[in-house]
Amino acid sequence: MRSSRRRLATILALFAASLFCVALVVVRNVHTGNVDLRYLIWNLFLAWIPFALAVFVYDRWRRCRAGPLLFVLGVLWLLFFPNAPYIATDFVHLEHDPLIPYWYDAVTIAAFAWIGVLLGFASLYLMQTVVRQWRGAVAGWIFAFAAIGLGSLGIYLGRFLRLNSWDAVEHPSVLPRILHAVARDPFAYQEAIAVTVLFTAALSFAYFLLYNVAAGGLDLDAER
Repeated sequence: MRSSRRRLATILALFAASLFCVALVVVRNVHTGNVDLRYLIWNLFLAWIPFALAVFVYDRWRRCRAGPLLFVLGVLWLLFFPNAPYIATDFVHLEHDPLIPYWYDAVTIAAFAWIGVLLGFASLYLMQTVVRQWRGAVAGWIFAFAAIGLGSLGIYLGRFLRLNSWDAVEHPSVLPRILHAVARDPFAYQEAIAVTVLFTAALSFAYFLLYNVAAGGLDLDAER
């Protein structure tokens, strides 16, 4: 019962924070009379997809353990997972607008980026829990860091090559061709490697810290 209430409170908090982010864009649009930054709302919607998939996978795992459906949903989760931390790259759109204070847009994008990353980490936490219960703690962490690495590659593909998650379904040969080209001549794709490594390191450190905090890493009473 306590666990259910805690999860409900977490989901409601994420939803309330998402509504706050949407309100920031709506207020901006009403004030300026334009529709700038509305793409953030769409990106936030995409960030909710891996979270919803992870909740479904976790609940189904607890009821009936592994199965073909869970594997398919896990792959689908991995395809959409990069959309969550991807919002952090939307700072590239931050620029001075005479109709709105610069700091307002900075706060708006930061709010969306923060909620996107939280949704991504929450979904990763649930998926890691499934893998940990299935194959052990080491396998769980290997899965988590591998997912972050692939997600970081997805961020590069989305921001620089403008590919989407559904391109893997509509054009399944695109990603293998890109990976093959990088493997053949990695020095020709230094930007791709640098972006992927940088995001992998940054997201890994952030996730590890939040994971330990969520697991009671700051529970000082536990030492007594």
